[in-house]
Amino acid sequence: MDNPVEKKSIPEPVYIVDGSRTPFLKARGKPGPFAAVDLALGCGRPLMARQPFNADQLDEVVVGCMMPGPDEANIGRVFALRLGCGKKVPGWTVQRNCASGMQALDSAAKDIALGRANLVLAGGIESMSHAPVLYNHDMVAFLGRLSMAKTLPDRLKAFASFKPRMLKPIIGLLRGLTDPVVGLSMGQTAENIAHRFGIDRHAMDSYAVESHLRLAAAQKENRLTEIEAIYDNKGHAYLEDDGVRADSTVEKLAKLRPVFDRQFGNVTAGNSAQITDGAAMLLLASEAAIKEFKLPVMGRIIDSHWAGLEPAQMGLGPVHATTPILTRNELALDDIDYWEINEAFAGQVLACLAAWEDEDYCKAELELDKALGSIDRARLNVDGGGVSLGHPVGASGARIVLHLLHVLEQNKAKRGIATLCIGGGQGGSMLVERGK
Repeated sequence: MDNPVEKKSIPEPVYIVDGSRTPFLKARGKPGPFAAVDLALGCGRPLMARQPFNADQLDEVVVGCMMPGPDEANIGRVFALRLGCGKKVPGWTVQRNCASGMQALDSAAKDIALGRANLVLAGGIESMSHAPVLYNHDMVAFLGRLSMAKTLPDRLKAFASFKPRMLKPIIGLLRGLTDPVVGLSMGQTAENIAHRFGIDRHAMDSYAVESHLRLAAAQKENRLTEIEAIYDNKGHAYLEDDGVRADSTVEKLAKLRPVFDRQFGNVTAGNSAQITDGAAMLLLASEAAIKEFKLPVMGRIIDSHWAGLEPAQMGLGPVHATTPILTRNELALDDIDYWEINEAFAGQVLACLAAWEDEDYCKAELELDKALGSIDRARLNVDGGGVSLGHPVGASGARIVLHLLHVLEQNKAKRGIATLCIGGGQGGSMLVERGK
């Protein structure tokens, strides 16, 4: 009997026929102009408007999102209904931290591969500027006592138990970016792996500058054709990713102080992913749907893999998720034409590259016979990444797959891998090929 571990995760053809995303908008200290579902509609409506079928002909809608708003419970269903899919099209939501958008694609692909669906709209959303601010435990208990008090003496007694410290809020975004098991923020885990592979401050800042310059060049040359303009209720237009700093230099970044290890660290706001709002949606189809609606094909999902590793080393997740894909598809690093490794931190991406080059790591952690090798930096994140355009947690996994397909098309290349590290000590990776 064949070893099931060696079988591809997508056994039947699953095609990506189209996709769109919003501009990624940097959070600027207050709630941004768009709630999460509004971002999804901003790219979902034009995407569906150009299809030869109606939204109610979709089999399902799958959305990745980590921090939906209070009126967005099961945001996948809310989005589907507001998109015009009608009551009969199911919508559901998945969460896998930073890879939630990729998990949505993977879930949709498996339903198509199993014959459960022919047309699925899938992607990711996050409005990080709208992340909830919560009452702490003592304040919740106080409000509970107050609500239960029926008589005036009971209410006065409840009021007397109030203490000013109860007003200290819980910042949902900060809690969400901290691993509750190991007690480390994502930035602290980036410091861990940078130290492990000897990646210094200059290397991190140099990578960050390169990310900004690549994004600035892509904008200037109009290569980010997947972006749909969106408009707020005041008539303001948002046309492109607004976190880019085209004038970024290593000298400027060197002036920033470390954030996560103030005494010895090297990870700063300048070489980390930006807190951002954004959405990305892709349309997946079966062979039967391609023929029925005469759909064009951007690419095909060939394989995907999810991996777990030590949470304190979570930034190395792409190494652990991608290596099995390469092994079972008998591919070397050089066989991949273009790469998208999500830039949670500059040092994290550099650590992944270093891990594949490190023989001891590959033998001990990946069970390989030797080092896997090097990735050509000219084929990695060619139009920038999370450091320059931001990392809306639920959306990034879908964005990097969508953009990778555009890069393959623009360069007439065949094969690409999109991969992310995932808070909690995981990695996700997806192998795609251009065309049918």
